[in-house]
Amino acid sequence: MAEEEGPPVQLRQRKKPKSSEKEPAKEEEIDDIPIPERAPKYVLFQRFAKIFIGCLAAVTSGMMYALYLSAYHERKFWFSNRQELEREITFQGDSAIYYSYYKDMLKAPSFERGVYELTHNNKTVSLKTINAVQQMSLYPELIASVLYQATGSNEIIEPVYFYIGIVFGLQGIYVTALFVTSWLMSGTWLAGMLTVAWFIINRVDTTRIEYSIPLRENWALPYFACQVAALTGYLKSNLNTYGERFCYLLMSASTYTFMMMWEYSHYLLFLQAVSLFLLDIFSLEQSDKVYEVYKIYIFSLFLGYLLQFENPALLVSPLLSLVAALMLAKCLQLNVKKGSFVAKIIKVINFYLVCTLTITLNIIMKMFVPHKENGHMLKFLEVKFGLNMTKNFTMNWLLCQESLQAPSQDFFLRLTQSSLLPFYILVLIICLLSMLQVIFRRINGKSLKETVTLEDGRIGERPEIIYHVIHTILLGSLAMVIEGLKYIWIPYVCMLAAFGVCSPELWMTLFKWLRLRTVHPILLALILSMAVPTIIGLSLWKEFFPRLMTELMELQEFYDPDTVELMTWIKRQAPVAAVFAGSPQLMGAIKLCTGWMVTSLPLYNDDDLLKRNENIYQIYSKRSAEDIYKILTSYKANYLIVEDAICNEVGTMRGCRVKDLLDIANGHMVCEEGDKLTYSKYGRFCHEVKINYSPYVNYFTRVYWNRSYFVYKINTVISFQS
Repeated sequence: MAEEEGPPVQLRQRKKPKSSEKEPAKEEEIDDIPIPERAPKYVLFQRFAKIFIGCLAAVTSGMMYALYLSAYHERKFWFSNRQELEREITFQGDSAIYYSYYKDMLKAPSFERGVYELTHNNKTVSLKTINAVQQMSLYPELIASVLYQATGSNEIIEPVYFYIGIVFGLQGIYVTALFVTSWLMSGTWLAGMLTVAWFIINRVDTTRIEYSIPLRENWALPYFACQVAALTGYLKSNLNTYGERFCYLLMSASTYTFMMMWEYSHYLLFLQAVSLFLLDIFSLEQSDKVYEVYKIYIFSLFLGYLLQFENPALLVSPLLSLVAALMLAKCLQLNVKKGSFVAKIIKVINFYLVCTLTITLNIIMKMFVPHKENGHMLKFLEVKFGLNMTKNFTMNWLLCQESLQAPSQDFFLRLTQSSLLPFYILVLIICLLSMLQVIFRRINGKSLKETVTLEDGRIGERPEIIYHVIHTILLGSLAMVIEGLKYIWIPYVCMLAAFGVCSPELWMTLFKWLRLRTVHPILLALILSMAVPTIIGLSLWKEFFPRLMTELMELQEFYDPDTVELMTWIKRQAPVAAVFAGSPQLMGAIKLCTGWMVTSLPLYNDDDLLKRNENIYQIYSKRSAEDIYKILTSYKANYLIVEDAICNEVGTMRGCRVKDLLDIANGHMVCEEGDKLTYSKYGRFCHEVKINYSPYVNYFTRVYWNRSYFVYKINTVISFQS
């Protein structure tokens, strides 16, 4: 009885303001035993259950998405019921080149020999030895070939299924990383579920995996998503030491891997570095954390430079110049009292200093480091933004590509129909205004709170939120100019919108501005953070889930018999040492399906290949048979393939057909007012060569044709006739 009555008496005594010396002593004895044991256990169990359910949902979402992609790919191409040649034809353009090198690695007698043949490759492009690993970023293919042979998968699964399986698995990791990022920002895994739902529903604008599996971005962006998730956790103010260390290590590994997988990765990391610089310039985060991220950039750049065969593009990248400028500016900074007038002036000077140093260092590096990589990108941007005019075929051809144009109205309509765009704009406006409030508060010398509570309604004080706001604005601005960048931007639009509608802090920030009095704002914020995503999820399920199921149930078929016949003829009739000339896209397919040497490739990061492509495309221009013959023989071509689809192309955009662009470049068509029109006395070569009359028959002999392709043998002995 005495033991049972003890605890309630002592609990009542604890509420009294005054007590004897003995009673507090008894309190301490009993408080040390029951109460601190039960409370932490309950809290730990609750946290563990929340984390376990969230992790399970994240992993399940990634796995389900990977399985969905595999099932959709099978239904779209009827992949399992096709022969190897028909499967390989589904890899179009540059994707065919990447997969062909994966096949070459599997055929090599050893891994070392395979790598040597790729780094000293003279069997792909005629009269040209290339380092294919460096020039085409073939590290994914090297890793895939090693895994395929090391795991003994050659006895279980076909190489093509292993290859696409890895890519689909990475897409699952991509979705999981987006899930975790939204979860970290909002505090609820419900945001992660909504992120995944929006990502899949808007997959036409979030990924190109359905159209071109081996693209470098499909290998690289999952690692960037992991890096962003780690950076989000690293920037959080309430992170413990172990969590911070884990995020730092994950961020280091994923940053370096991302840089190795994609040749344009350093440009995306440059935008991220700019976002972190702006985050630091307004003192929205401790500078130490931001500069630790800069060290990761430097380490990844120099390690990548060494392992990518001393790739000069990394040394002249704007990322290295910016990070070096930031490090130099930090060394020159003075320690002054925060919030003072002098501190504000120094911030402005520091901003100007970093910008000036970045430009100066980049110019100096380009002066002393020999480089040719991506030089055509600057020319393209000059023409894109109206800073220069050109008749150059390559530049105009790039401008005509849909992915390099401004987004169409259909793009915004799709995002609106899925409710993604309206909620993204709402979340972005609230976060941006709250961020501006914080910035003005800092300018006025007011300090930020160490811990922001829900009642404060200041979502703009959280550094990870501000980073994402700045980053998504930068990416969105570029995506408004070049539509192809939407595949980088829209996944983070999904993540930011899902975080916002599931975050009580965001709703509380809005209610603080509205001065809500009728209903308790905290209660309403908690209700809306659960109700709004639930309503969105149910509406998306009702409208889009049946469509997804229909896509999986519908059996499609990729039917291209003309290309199959062409590849079969080449493998049976053409000499092994033959060199083929034609459009770069077709040459990629020939390299993959037959292994024969070609004159050009569908790659746009090498000036020599771009020039080759332009010269070979002259077969669709109004040039003489002798001119075309000289061009083709200069590349040691033995066979010419004319595609009827290009020769008789009916383009939807005026002036964007290949033959129109060639006529503009050759002066056979008026491009602008004031241009002189040069009359060509020759007909279009691709039409004239089909008629089989002199002088065309003197240079070219037709050896094969079907409905889509005409193959001509380039004669070695010419009987010149007028």
